[in-house]
Amino acid sequence: MLNGRIRIAALLATLLLAFAAAAPAAAQAVETIEKGALTIAFTGDMPGTGYQDGKMVGYDGEILQRISEAAKLKVKPALMEWSGTIASVQARRVDVMAGTMGWTEQRSKIMTLSDPIHYFKNGITQTEKNNWSKLKDLEGKKVGTITGFSFIPELRKISGLTLALYDTSDAAVRDLLAGRIDAVIGDPPVMQYAISRNPQWHIRFNAFTDQSPDFPLLTGLGQVVFGLNKDNPELAKAVNAEIAKLWQSCELRNIGKTYGLVQDVWFVPVGQNLRAGVDRPADWKLPSCKPAG
Repeated sequence: MLNGRIRIAALLATLLLAFAAAAPAAAQAVETIEKGALTIAFTGDMPGTGYQDGKMVGYDGEILQRISEAAKLKVKPALMEWSGTIASVQARRVDVMAGTMGWTEQRSKIMTLSDPIHYFKNGITQTEKNNWSKLKDLEGKKVGTITGFSFIPELRKISGLTLALYDTSDAAVRDLLAGRIDAVIGDPPVMQYAISRNPQWHIRFNAFTDQSPDFPLLTGLGQVVFGLNKDNPELAKAVNAEIAKLWQSCELRNIGKTYGLVQDVWFVPVGQNLRAGVDRPADWKLPSCKPAG
């Protein structure tokens, strides 16, 4: 009887080992700087990011909230000015940064940049008395933008333009309303969101109509991405997996409706794919949601 029990126990052990080898491995928890938490650097500029009632809100924020929940991580918010977000990612003080950040080749060299969460075209925020939409319209003007924005070197190339740098979009818009500057080049979704909720300002946003190879960041197709530290590829993989699901279901459109991002320009890429062959394979295709209607 004892030998029989030994043989049965051995058989069971063999079966269990075989089952374990055949079964898919359990999902491994991604590594974060604080165990069990996803630390997020964000600016608080809506419609991109905010924090309310223990959850991330805003377009970027809702996506990160879903990513954190899928990874079974609690959200740990780290509110800061835009100029500090990238440095915080590089120093691993935070896991990920958000704030309607546009993809650039330079940023792809210092951070891991996620797949896009939406697209955009840059443009000019101005008072209603003007109707500027071209780079030439900014010649000789005093223009405000936000410290650290990728297209600042291109703005400096515009003839006669005087550049004023601000830490926040709010500060730049206040100076526009006060007449201290002529225009603001800011985050398109932030500008459009603010304008839609403040008609008394009598300001407008016009996307650039130029398609200039000399000003690719100002006039080209933009991709809004999240930034992560290059030493944590597993977290980047988990982030991109959730973003891919949101593109496949077109749930990104539903999130966008809450924050005024309803036009196809946000979800259907039209323009050159600058990332292919840079921080993505040469044959990488931009994700898309089919046009509305």
